[in-house]
Amino acid sequence: MAKAPTAPDRRSSPARQRLLDAAARVFYAEGIHAVGVDRIITEAGVTRATFYNHFRSKDDLVAAYLDERDRKVRARVMAAVPDSNDPRAILSALAAGITEEMCEPGFRGCAFINAAAEYPDPDHPVSRVIAGHRAWFRTALAEFLAQAGHPDPYRVAGTLFMLRDGAMVSGHLEGPEAVRANFTEAVLGVLQH
Repeated sequence: MAKAPTAPDRRSSPARQRLLDAAARVFYAEGIHAVGVDRIITEAGVTRATFYNHFRSKDDLVAAYLDERDRKVRARVMAAVPDSNDPRAILSALAAGITEEMCEPGFRGCAFINAAAEYPDPDHPVSRVIAGHRAWFRTALAEFLAQAGHPDPYRVAGTLFMLRDGAMVSGHLEGPEAVRANFTEAVLGVLQH
């Protein structure tokens, strides 16, 4: 009698983390569809069986890579926001964090925007991870502004989110230094409207 296939082992392990680290490095630098599972396996120094013990498919790995990126972004955002009721201080801190990210070596834009370009189907599991991250970030912006007493936090959060998306793309295409001053000025200018 054939044994039913078991679900991949989702527990954290050094091999799983090496796979995620290799995926993050290579997917971000070269594009998700441009890199095959064999390359990730080689970069991580694991066997094919180890890969499939942790991930059902490449798409499962992509979703896990983006989930991990999401957790890191959330932690970074929460650490960057000052304990303040001043919307200007909050937005200045967020703008500084975003422009700092754009100045990191190897910056290629937002990992979520890049992945969205490769996964256009909104019902795909990878697209759902992207949508979840974007919804969280937009809501977090609105909540920061609401806590600071901004009169229209959700409208302003939408505008800020659009500015951030544009800055991330421009930071890659035009270089971070060209975008840094313009982005910060635009973010703070939103408060005046």
